[in-house]
Amino acid sequence: MASVKLDIPIAAPAAHVWDAVRDLGAIHTRFVPGFVTDTKLDGDMRTVTFETGFVARELIVDLDGAAMRLAYSVQPNELMSHHHASFQVIAEGETACRLVWQADFLPAEAEAPVRGMMEQGAAVMRKTLGSA
Repeated sequence: MASVKLDIPIAAPAAHVWDAVRDLGAIHTRFVPGFVTDTKLDGDMRTVTFETGFVARELIVDLDGAAMRLAYSVQPNELMSHHHASFQVIAEGETACRLVWQADFLPAEAEAPVRGMMEQGAAVMRKTLGSA
């Protein structure tokens, strides 16, 4: 198993960031525009289309407003046989926060492409959310 954890500082209030994270059907417009080009919701399943054309089906495992935490699992695909990830927003004063994004997955050989996608997504998140 491999794990990637990113601690993303964002120059915006935690409530603002959480509002974008929890908007499950609008990540392509509010959370990571350009990096994700489309999002479709069907019950607890979310289909996410990335700018590369890669499509991931994600099971929404938990959406905890009190903890400002979203847990999800990308369904098995050509890259990974197992995946579980979460976002958690942590306030740092009234005008800043950290977004902790952690993913655990199999096989371990997927670490380089998964880390690359996460780092690219994190840069978009920081720019998009920190500019509001």
